[in-house]
Amino acid sequence: MDFWQWYVRRGRIDRRTWWLQYALPIGALSVLALMADVALGNSSLESIAMGETGYGPIVTTIGLLAMPASISSGATRLHDRGMSAWWLLIGLVPLFGQVALLVITGFLPGDGGPNRYGPPPSAAPLAAPHPEPAPEPERPPYWG
Repeated sequence: MDFWQWYVRRGRIDRRTWWLQYALPIGALSVLALMADVALGNSSLESIAMGETGYGPIVTTIGLLAMPASISSGATRLHDRGMSAWWLLIGLVPLFGQVALLVITGFLPGDGGPNRYGPPPSAAPLAAPHPEPAPEPERPPYWG
């Protein structure tokens, strides 16, 4: 998979792909960016927890750069469940919407068969059957 396919995904993806290629890496990158902001003095964990100040410039930059990948992966994960990408808007509902979106994309299985968004992600293209090997030519018996 190349960078642009990761960044703007199409079709359907399964839960494993969503967790291993999107949710966990973007989450880890966000945590590292927050640690970098705190280490550089751009933000404070106490003030963020109290809601007094926003995040620092590194977290903001990483969040903006990861947003297209996060949206496209969420849309393709919803497509795997047979749902429209418009369901991403449920994430705008404070707390409930974000938890519901996490459950839908991260924990519920996708449609087993093809749906209007394409074949299931685990369906590999059918390979050509292997031809049977030609029989070996008969050899004369060894009378030694």
